[in-house]
Amino acid sequence: MTVTLADVAARAQVSPATVSRVLNGNYPVAATTRERVLRAVDELDYVLNGPASALAAATSDLVGILVNDIADPFFGIMASAIQSEIGGPGGRAGGERLAVVCNTGGDPERELTYLTLLQRQRAAAVVLTGGAVEDEPHAAAAAAKLRKLGEAGTRVVLCGRPPAPDTRAIALTFDNRGGGRELTEHLIGLGHRRLGYIAGPEERTTTRHRLEGHRAALAAAGIEEDPRWTVHGPYDRRAGYEATLELLRRDATLTAVVAANDSVALGACAALRDSGLRIPEDVSVAGFDDLPFSIDAVPSLTTVRLPLAEAGARAGRIAMGREEPPPGGIAVVRGELMVRGSSGVPRA
Repeated sequence: MTVTLADVAARAQVSPATVSRVLNGNYPVAATTRERVLRAVDELDYVLNGPASALAAATSDLVGILVNDIADPFFGIMASAIQSEIGGPGGRAGGERLAVVCNTGGDPERELTYLTLLQRQRAAAVVLTGGAVEDEPHAAAAAAKLRKLGEAGTRVVLCGRPPAPDTRAIALTFDNRGGGRELTEHLIGLGHRRLGYIAGPEERTTTRHRLEGHRAALAAAGIEEDPRWTVHGPYDRRAGYEATLELLRRDATLTAVVAANDSVALGACAALRDSGLRIPEDVSVAGFDDLPFSIDAVPSLTTVRLPLAEAGARAGRIAMGREEPPPGGIAVVRGELMVRGSSGVPRA
């Protein structure tokens, strides 16, 4: 059943004219009234009517790209590759689409807000990048938003994110477990038996999957993991620095540090150097993602290369309807182990 402006007005206990003023932003409205109207809009999933040209078609020329942090190369590379595929035939403004990058800052509520805004604007496509938040209420709310978008004719693509069942969303999901396992197997193969692990935020799917891969490699090699060897933190350099100092404080005999991503690995390298330790002679370091700076680090980082640009470009083509979705709507994108100078044989 289509929700009307009158339905919103009834829920907010205001006149339809007041609802229109709030949504159009062309007339002053009391803050408490505005908040009440916007709450009703969210509760009823009201979709704002766009210009007549948008109403004549199922969708507009807008494409939304959701990222956690546009300053993070992981997201910047994907967003750039997605946007490169957005233009071309299909839009009404000279064949072009308008790509809008929505920076959530990792805030689940901001993610839901952007999805709602894109739904109201009848976006032609929405691409969500990176891992999902592991919180049942949020997952249910996000799935409901994705279903609404799909039902309205918006193509939804998940790039680097686990599938969202029953939402019509196409998923290009990274094999974080497999990459995490292969990375740790490499270090174990060199002779390492005491491996510290700097994990990302506990509530992220990417964090859990990479850590599960690491632990699977330890278990397969018969290495009993010490709880002291794992520290969680944000996906940034500072977190890597502080976590490495904490790992050394907990167990100074560690011979390797596996980082949740390359930015964290850079912080780990700095902390080891500041502690008077050599890489890899004293402690080996490994990262994940193979971001552009990884090969220029000193020593260059052993890491797992994720094809971020390739995956982003494919997501963009699928979103634009220029490439067929993978069978079943899901494709697993595998990484490649890049062995470089930051990992070596531990000292006897």
